[in-house]
Amino acid sequence: MRRWLLRRSIRTRITLGSVAVGLVVLSAASVALHHQVRTATEDTDRSLAASDLAPFVQDLRQNPDELPDEPTRGVLVGIRADGRWVVDTLPRGVREALPTAGTSGPTDGRPQDDGDGDRDRDRDGSGDGDGDRAATREVRADSRTYVVAGQQVGDTVVWAARDTRPGQETIRRVDRSLVVGTLLAVAAFAGTAWVLTGLALRPVARMRRRAEDLGDGGADGHLPVGPAEDELAALARTLNRFVDRQHENAARERRMVSDAAHELRTPLAALTARLELAHRHSGDAPALEGDLTAAERDAARLSALAASLLELSRLDDGGDEHVTSTADELVSELMASVDRARALPEAVTTEVDFVTAVPDGDARYAIGRSAFARVVDNLTANALAAATGGSVQVDLAQRDDELVLRVLDDGPGVPDAFLPHAFERFARADASRNSALGGSGLGLALVRGTAERAGGSATLRNRETGGAAAEVRLPRR
Repeated sequence: MRRWLLRRSIRTRITLGSVAVGLVVLSAASVALHHQVRTATEDTDRSLAASDLAPFVQDLRQNPDELPDEPTRGVLVGIRADGRWVVDTLPRGVREALPTAGTSGPTDGRPQDDGDGDRDRDRDGSGDGDGDRAATREVRADSRTYVVAGQQVGDTVVWAARDTRPGQETIRRVDRSLVVGTLLAVAAFAGTAWVLTGLALRPVARMRRRAEDLGDGGADGHLPVGPAEDELAALARTLNRFVDRQHENAARERRMVSDAAHELRTPLAALTARLELAHRHSGDAPALEGDLTAAERDAARLSALAASLLELSRLDDGGDEHVTSTADELVSELMASVDRARALPEAVTTEVDFVTAVPDGDARYAIGRSAFARVVDNLTANALAAATGGSVQVDLAQRDDELVLRVLDDGPGVPDAFLPHAFERFARADASRNSALGGSGLGLALVRGTAERAGGSATLRNRETGGAAAEVRLPRR
């Protein structure tokens, strides 16, 4: 059953659930109402039987020496005195079922009014001999059920009977009405649930169709957001934000592929040209050596670009997510990176210095040693390219549970229009791809990706005294 329900639509399941709940509630209400109507009908039959009995009891009390008057037509009364029936309009079956003496016998135990305002408190249904109490019972006779009230006055016993068929017919009519009403109400529940669920899910159907169009590439834009401020509208807005992020990711990937193709094409073309020249200069050793040296530089550039692309891909996949390093280990990597920077050709005319202020060497940070080294290498390489003939300062300090790396140069600085895009992939201040100092445009992107993977941040700004300042903050773990 559960598996069958799970294969049904939400609209069907909600409708079936509404029908089930409505059926249970209405059935319980119908049963309670049936019980109340039946109890009220039975009480009415007993009260009517006692009312038919009361005038004759009163007459016998007031005129004990006279026979009571004959009952009106339709009133079922029997009066037994001295062992014989002096008044008898009772059906034969009822009369035969009554006791021959007194009113003793099984009763329903309900107190009844005897016409004088007294209530029957004789739970066993027997009289006390003075006629102050009336006893009631149900008698089955001639395929009918009668409610009989009996009371003894002196040596005379008075019986009054009421046919329960009208009351039973009333109960049957009420039951039929309850059944029909319950079915109609359940049908109304089902129809209302079906319509309301359809209206509530209509935005979902529109969103699904729109999502299919977006997925097939046949449409651009967002999923429709309904006018109501409900859960579906919130879902649509959330999905639209997701769609925007997917569009941004797709556009960034397209740009990355295009830029990577451009970046790879330039060194590949240069490498191909160098190899062709090398073939031509096969008999000229100095020229051949120059061609091979240039080819090595182009190959190194290709290798660095491929390594950067692989590193960015690894960052996107969440690599080194649980790697940590101590502050002392990062200081060692910093010094090694500074030594590598000093060995670069650009450092011949540029001074590279560093300062560390790391009192807590055991503090741990969520970054690997090699990843931190790549961050320092990229920042110092950029600073050296900008500060030719000047100086580069590398600072590493612990501040407020953060490790702060700053790389400062006294070069011309960064164009203000470029600062918001400095950490984007393949972004360069010099638009020329052939610029000698242009680089691949992936260094700062790697810096930001590595810092954010460690839970930190990376920023770039122009210094008031000239030059640029790159800063990386890594939170303590």
